[in-house]
Amino acid sequence: MNMNNNVCQDLTVLSCRPTGDPSLVNLVLSSPGWTCRPGQFVMLRPSGWGPELIWPRPFSVCDVSEDGLRILFQVVGRGTRRLAALAPGDTVAVWGPLGRWFRIDEDRPNLILAGGVGIAPFVMLARRDRTDNLSMLFGHRLGLEHYPYGEIAARIESEAMQQKTPADIADFEKVLAGRIEALAGKGQVLACGPEPMLKVVRKYCLQFGTDGQISLENRMSCGVGACLGCVAKTISGDFVQSCVHGPVFDVRDIELGA
Repeated sequence: MNMNNNVCQDLTVLSCRPTGDPSLVNLVLSSPGWTCRPGQFVMLRPSGWGPELIWPRPFSVCDVSEDGLRILFQVVGRGTRRLAALAPGDTVAVWGPLGRWFRIDEDRPNLILAGGVGIAPFVMLARRDRTDNLSMLFGHRLGLEHYPYGEIAARIESEAMQQKTPADIADFEKVLAGRIEALAGKGQVLACGPEPMLKVVRKYCLQFGTDGQISLENRMSCGVGACLGCVAKTISGDFVQSCVHGPVFDVRDIELGA
């Protein structure tokens, strides 16, 4: 099994179905023959796409094994709508595994902060042999049954908070801030979710001096740093490709704006 050499190959759709809500889809492809680390991603382009959809789409790897490559994605635009319509037997070009991953600190607690579909890369993380140094706080909009929360909660200590109103969001931020403050000098956070959440995570990590890593969801076109479509700004003012230098960054290395 190879985790370092990126390959492009055609894989077969084994299943593609909503999780119960049409906006969230579980896609399982045939096994790619490689393994990867939590936080890495793949680029997908179905063979049926024509010239109207030139670029592939990036997705975090939810899980990978001999049983297949699993992707959990949200339907947000033309490309993901087409992906959601895939049927068993269809062929998808897959390029990966790509990018930098979450680095676990084996000697300290690691708190997962996941928001919505940002829970995807942590399914694989929760499957690791050692889980006593992992825990998770999950913020979500849809019902828990639509996410792989149960799979993770069965393996590590987990808490979920649903956000339906502005008050719910404020409550989640309060709990999140408290968890981050409690880890200052003692552990680190690993965060993946929508950008507003990542900004809040970074703010509190810097405020309390807590170590943290965040996975950016920048728009990508090539996945290998050639198109410069996914650049992120570092604290030194430089711009780097998040597909190559990330998508996982240390909170102290990257700017997220106001």
